[in-house]
Amino acid sequence: MTETTEPKKLRVTLLKSAIGYSEKHKATVRALGFHKLHQTVELPDNPSVRGMLYKVNHLVKIEEVK
Repeated sequence: MTETTEPKKLRVTLLKSAIGYSEKHKATVRALGFHKLHQTVELPDNPSVRGMLYKVNHLVKIEEVK
């Protein structure tokens, strides 16, 4: 019995602007795919994305997608 597991995803919403923060934070927000406030993107749950989210966790809301 083989069970196919879908890769986990994260639903991330940009809640706060990166204006006033370092250029690294601004670049990370852009690299995550955000263009405007309150935009939501779905990203794969992997260590590189988790690292970027850790860097800007004060600007975003993170939810796991089932």
